[in-house]
Amino acid sequence: MRVVVFGATGNVGTSVVRVLAADQTVTQVVGVARHLPAVEPLPQVAWRVGDVTDPGGVRALVRGADAVVHLTWLIQPSRDETRLWRVNVEGSANVVAAVEDEGVSALVHASSIGAYSPGPADGRPVDESWPTHGIATSSYSREKAYVERLLDAFEAREPSRRVVRLRPALLFKAEAAARMRRLFLGSLFPKALVRPAAAPIVPDIPGLRFQALHTGDVAEAFRLGVVREVRGAFNLAAEPVLDLATVAEVLEARTVRVPVRLARAATRATWTARLHPVDVGWFDLALRSPVMDTTRARTELGWVPRLSARDALRELLAGLRHGAGGATPALQPDDWRGRVTELATGQGAREIDPHPDTPIG
Repeated sequence: MRVVVFGATGNVGTSVVRVLAADQTVTQVVGVARHLPAVEPLPQVAWRVGDVTDPGGVRALVRGADAVVHLTWLIQPSRDETRLWRVNVEGSANVVAAVEDEGVSALVHASSIGAYSPGPADGRPVDESWPTHGIATSSYSREKAYVERLLDAFEAREPSRRVVRLRPALLFKAEAAARMRRLFLGSLFPKALVRPAAAPIVPDIPGLRFQALHTGDVAEAFRLGVVREVRGAFNLAAEPVLDLATVAEVLEARTVRVPVRLARAATRATWTARLHPVDVGWFDLALRSPVMDTTRARTELGWVPRLSARDALRELLAGLRHGAGGATPALQPDDWRGRVTELATGQGAREIDPHPDTPIG
């Protein structure tokens, strides 16, 4: 089986490439990236430079593939929604069209909890039938929901093709810590705050809870989606459901109740002042996303996470403390020069890429 992986050098992609390369039914993994990573070569892995906004290039890359895994997604520059739409939505459309035109048998797509409409008022967990119309104030959520409609149309045109939509919660691993700091926390975030007992307080925002899992566990779900004859959507999350009180417990801090309205206003104000790179849509997404029921992934996909959500959180926080990173450019470790560049170019105003002129893979 020949598998092409778009977005192969990021948080999820690096783990997906590793687990696919270790699967004896996979004869070759083609990792498509922004530029060739300086990683130890594996016999089953070939690297290609690609740009999902180039329809012809995408089609050439998927030609001859048995399955395509689509992971490419930009979160920054969050202040440039045109750029995000071009890569996230138009790029996804190019991948879907190439899969269709080249006769690829299976497409495994990285959707997200962010595709879901706001959760039910009673807070009950939702299965994969919950509407995927997104959270209106979040560009990330709107784009994830739009791509779900692209996949609906593809499935209607090509019912014989296997389309697998994996909808994971937050994805944590130490190797991606520096990357996540750049994407979500910004250059002013002090690493010292994530040392145990270093942060005196953590805000406790009513109703804000979240699900998480380790990136290595979600990579296994992608492998299963490739090699097993499954189709449809699968929710992915580990137990337990987390909240800010959990974060405070891990950090050995106490919580201080902060009203939702005040927290939202503060997020908007600090975003406007360019003190961090994520807009208020991310706050709304965190507050209004449903809790996912993962029964289908466990019973039909055969997927069970190895690590708890709490363990994944602990690993991420440890990675943040040390500025941990990986061997690929997308996961490069933290350094002071990068932070200065982030601040100088405007928080959320540029792609988080050490080579910003290189095409997005």
